[in-house]
Amino acid sequence: MKILALESSAVSASVALTEDEKLVAQSFQNCGLTHSRTLLPMVENLLANCGVSLADVDAIAVAHGPGSFTGVRIGVATVKGLALGADKPCLGVSTLEAMAWGARALGGDLCCVMDARAGQVYNALFTVEDGRVRRLCDDRAIKLTELAEEIGEAPYFLVGDGADLCYNTIKENCTGLRLAPAELRFATGFGVAAAALPLFREGKTCSPQELDAFYLRRPQAERERMARLAQTKQQTTPHN
Repeated sequence: MKILALESSAVSASVALTEDEKLVAQSFQNCGLTHSRTLLPMVENLLANCGVSLADVDAIAVAHGPGSFTGVRIGVATVKGLALGADKPCLGVSTLEAMAWGARALGGDLCCVMDARAGQVYNALFTVEDGRVRRLCDDRAIKLTELAEEIGEAPYFLVGDGADLCYNTIKENCTGLRLAPAELRFATGFGVAAAALPLFREGKTCSPQELDAFYLRRPQAERERMARLAQTKQQTTPHN
């Protein structure tokens, strides 16, 4: 079975084509250009270079979050459009789990982190057993101080675009932390496809209309608006 997989939820963009567990082709960019400019051309070029059309693909997968609100929306919207036009099923997978699948060659325990600002990271913990990824906790937004307390001195490889931030902030209290090699640190299309494959085999696909982004918290602009509304309400509420 062939899976076309897209990743644009973090700083990099990546597209991959897989056939079962085999990586057929992958494109990866971390050049600073917006994903709205790079993602769809990457898809078109990769498929053309492989001599494969969307009609030949069995499903289209995407990292649907957590991550950059804009990046996640671009990835999900692109997959919706491709899947609707080609009448293909979709698979949405966790960005953090895709990171873990992409780095599973490291073995052991993996701490996947993305910078969520304000002293927080998007995080999930995983372990690798017999070449397969097993989740140890749900995706979450967690303070770095809380993460440090949880993992203590346990040995973890740090994976994700928040790895450097996490390592530099809590390494003194978490002596078991190690940075994953740079080439395994970022989310990739292959990681998305690997995470999606078990779901596809279990029949857990969805229609393009059902595919949606997965956010762990509201966008910053919306949080600020809600805070202003709450403050205004407090100021206008009569006090006894």
